[in-house]
Amino acid sequence: MKIFITGLPGVGKTTIILKVTKELKNHDLKVGGFVTQEIREKGKRVGFKIKALDTGEEGILAWAGNGYPRVGKYVVNLKDINNIAVSAIRRAVENADVIIIDEIGAMEYKSREFAKSIDEVIKSEKVLLATVHRRYVDKFKTLGRVYVLTPENREQIRQEIIENLRTHWKI
Repeated sequence: MKIFITGLPGVGKTTIILKVTKELKNHDLKVGGFVTQEIREKGKRVGFKIKALDTGEEGILAWAGNGYPRVGKYVVNLKDINNIAVSAIRRAVENADVIIIDEIGAMEYKSREFAKSIDEVIKSEKVLLATVHRRYVDKFKTLGRVYVLTPENREQIRQEIIENLRTHWKI
């Protein structure tokens, strides 16, 4: 089972990932992968951090500033993508019941290792729950269920995802 969530920035994609992850852990399922969160200073977004779900290790995905590679105003941190996100994905393929990837997008795809790890996850039999940047969602439409999140449907979609996973795991 592969589940993909897309939607506009700020609609609640990461929030759904975190809530579903908590629910899965409450049923003693082993969850691996990573989540991303905004870094804000004085109310303004200045970057993104990544956090491995299994180890809690954190790093910087991207920050506003000068340097390369870039996506918009952000400099992408390939070292932390590879050392934290890619490593967490690969551990999850080996050890987890459910792989969480938040997010699949332009910043992450600056890393060749990230792209390879996504291919590994797709080819695996593991359950995947991932957020996908709206510009990349067409690539995943034939690989699993795609949900387009809006403020109006996010609670319904969260419940539907949890129900699908409960049915899959018979919990």
